Amino acid sequence: MAIQIKSLAGPAYSLVAAGVFLDSLRFKFTNAPETQTIFGKLDAWAASLGAGGLFSQTGLFSQYVIGSAELVASTLLLASLVPRLKRLRTIGALIAVAVMTGAVSFHLFTPLGVDPNEDGGGLFAMAVVVWLSSIAMLIAGRATLFDVARALANALVPPSSTLTASEKVPHG
Repeated sequence: MAIQIKSLAGPAYSLVAAGVFLDSLRFKFTNAPETQTIFGKLDAWAASLGAGGLFSQTGLFSQYVIGSAELVASTLLLASLVPRLKRLRTIGALIAVAVMTGAVSFHLFTPLGVDPNEDGGGLFAMAVVVWLSSIAMLIAGRATLFDVARALANALVPPSSTLTASEKVPHG
């Protein structure tokens, strides 16, 4: 029984996290009033710190940028339901942790608060659920995460044994 539950945890996480992200896209990509409220409050807060425009519609952390990251994470999480693509869950979870760390932090540590849309804190609660479950998925998929990090490091800086003689730097 425990093995069955454990084998269902990853796919269940993928479905729930992707569902939360995909549901939010209708607000972010249509510039819904709820989105205007949230990103407007964040941009006003950023402006008070001298970083106005950071959360505006063309800002570095606009609803479109965040929504695009959520769309990529959702795509990876849903693709991970295909057994051969299971490793994509870890990459999707990594993106989800990044996005949700920002969401939870901004809800807690800015004037945004935990109930900016007066929904009883539902938006904040879903952010926390996705954030915590994404952290759990990263822990469960840490071997994959390390493999990806190693492959990326090798692509950027090849091991010294693969360097040609002319590429090696003389010691001295």
